[in-house]
Amino acid sequence: MSANRDTVTTISFDADGTLWDFEKVMRHALHCALAELRRLVPTTPDALSIETLIAIRNQVVEEQTGKTVKHEAIRLEGFKRTLESIGRPDVDLANHLNALYLTHRFEDIQLFEDVLPTLDALQGRYRLGILSNGNSYPDHCGLAGRFEFVVFSQDYGIEKPHPRLFEIAMKQARCTEQELLHVGDSLQNDVAGAKRAGVRSIWLNRQCQHNDTGIRADFEISSLSELVDICGS
Repeated sequence: MSANRDTVTTISFDADGTLWDFEKVMRHALHCALAELRRLVPTTPDALSIETLIAIRNQVVEEQTGKTVKHEAIRLEGFKRTLESIGRPDVDLANHLNALYLTHRFEDIQLFEDVLPTLDALQGRYRLGILSNGNSYPDHCGLAGRFEFVVFSQDYGIEKPHPRLFEIAMKQARCTEQELLHVGDSLQNDVAGAKRAGVRSIWLNRQCQHNDTGIRADFEISSLSELVDICGS
């Protein structure tokens, strides 16, 4: 990790998109919820789609910007509005759909193949943590006991790239800017956010996308396994 490798004591990971394919599991969970809605309400319009559910949820997010609101509550409000939009307002049904969605959203997560071997290689050598704009609790995702600190933006009313989240992570991890290395798949949220906080970053570019943003990470990798090499054997 260059001449400053030995200063790193702590590694924080983004979660969604970094440790698993969030888009895939989110759409799968919405598909299950929509299928359940059609089963319970056969008159559900054919035009109601996963894209519609996503759009309704995103509208709720926009309205809640700057507020400390749990993602679970936002998704529940999205289901409430979905039912209202098809003329079937029903709080109990919205709660049922939300619970079903969350079950699949967490229990059906599939870690990328390089995640567990990488964590195994780093465990005990570094303090490991989660720093995420999402709400994927490690205990629900097959990663119980893997991380010493977990920082979710929803608990503080701010999101990456806000440097305050990185400061919170450093406080929980009891480390300095020089001791923290952040790994994530988003140039804007993870890399730019880390730079604003004075923290070194690694861009996990699994799809080997061209970077024309002007945002530069300290390191770029296409697999988490490369992180072990960067940190040294």
